[in-house]
Amino acid sequence: MKRHAFTAAAFSGALLGAAMVSAPAVAQEENFITIGTGGQTGVYYVVGQSVCRMVNRGSDDHNIRCNAPSTGGSVANVNGMKSGELDMGVVQSDVQYRAYHGEANFEDDGAWEDMRAVFKMHGEPLTVVARADSGIEHFSDFPDKRVNIGNPGSGQRNTMEVVMEAMGWDEDTFALASELDAAEQAAALADNNVDAMVYVVGHPNGSIQEATTTVEANLIPVTGPEIDELIETYPYYSKSVIPGGLYRGNDEDVETFGVSATFVTHAGIDADVVYETVKAVFDNFDRYKRLHPAFENLDPEDMISQGLTAPLHEGAERYYREQGWIE
Repeated sequence: MKRHAFTAAAFSGALLGAAMVSAPAVAQEENFITIGTGGQTGVYYVVGQSVCRMVNRGSDDHNIRCNAPSTGGSVANVNGMKSGELDMGVVQSDVQYRAYHGEANFEDDGAWEDMRAVFKMHGEPLTVVARADSGIEHFSDFPDKRVNIGNPGSGQRNTMEVVMEAMGWDEDTFALASELDAAEQAAALADNNVDAMVYVVGHPNGSIQEATTTVEANLIPVTGPEIDELIETYPYYSKSVIPGGLYRGNDEDVETFGVSATFVTHAGIDADVVYETVKAVFDNFDRYKRLHPAFENLDPEDMISQGLTAPLHEGAERYYREQGWIE
């Protein structure tokens, strides 16, 4: 009996010791990824949250945990990935192009050749909303008006600066050039602190709904020879139409132009992590598409072939080859 008791005790001790050894080993194998998004009222935030939702559903299998905090937007996400604060991010297609090639506001840093594409998301037209009493009927009416041009580091600010240059404008062109982020601008429009706001975003969008619901406001066309030239010059721009009927008081289609949202990472991220992230989205694609109306018309063939300037990450490429989507 004594020997049996000793053996049981030793066995229990061995189990305890094994547990103490194995627990840190398991913890070391767990991967945590952070995805940069945008303002909480925008679709970028939903993209990041939705990807994480798909990834975290399978955490028991692949041991990856995902979080997607609100950030300053596209440019901030690129800089966050460069600094190591972010592992992946949602970035406008034009910002992806400029960062990869080291152009515009990335010129001083040079080309970021470590950027890697994962997939394209929804289209994002430049959306201009103006108070009905502002006298703004077309984008060309902006001079001498109070305009929120977007916060530094955001995709809409980046696009707005390109358009301003094309139009021959600078910040002094406006009576006020405010720099509110996406979450603040609808309230500023309603409170008559600005005449117009701009947002590069997929539709329908909560911030645009808020703006058109709380004050009489109109979606404004962004057209003209300067815009046509931008579209002809840059491959990441295309004409776009915001369908009528999405927002109160805006029953007609509105012509504009825009970019696409893209999901990117960098070469330093482990291929298995990227593979499992991509797999989580596309293996649950129908579920993913139901998470936001902007995702409704997503198509895998377009998502892996359009709007991607940087090379595919090897983890994403592996999954797409397995599916027979690329050779």
